[in-house]
Amino acid sequence: MKILSRCGCQKVGNDQRCFRLYALFGGKKDNSGKSDDAPSKAGILGNMQNLYETVKKAQMVVQVEAVRVQKELAAAEFDGYCEGELVKVTLSGNQQPVRTEITEAAMELGPEKLSLLITEAYKDAHQKSVQAMKERMNDLAQSLGMPPGLSEGLK
Repeated sequence: MKILSRCGCQKVGNDQRCFRLYALFGGKKDNSGKSDDAPSKAGILGNMQNLYETVKKAQMVVQVEAVRVQKELAAAEFDGYCEGELVKVTLSGNQQPVRTEITEAAMELGPEKLSLLITEAYKDAHQKSVQAMKERMNDLAQSLGMPPGLSEGLK
């Protein structure tokens, strides 16, 4: 067994602080030459193999669940409206346009105003679709045991 010791001083502002660092290496050797505080190499490799298998299984679960959530979102529809509900835009859960409905009253406002109303309705539908996606991905992350906030990477 080796004990490593090191001393030093460090200047912090107008003060000087001294420190001493100790480190302990190795372990007691028995007659077989193996250290009693370290697992055997076969044990380490076996543990790494188990960890690898666990990670692979977790990846498969995440992939299956993510595909399920994507399918649910693709089948969902989100309606967005402009002020006064003169225009309605429908988007799928993956933000693909499905349909646009324009009332006669909106048509009478002229092309420039109509363009603004359609854009407003599209933004509303898009915001609802993205919010639903975030909620579903957050639910997925929580069902997989991820702590809250860590699921931000899934969005």
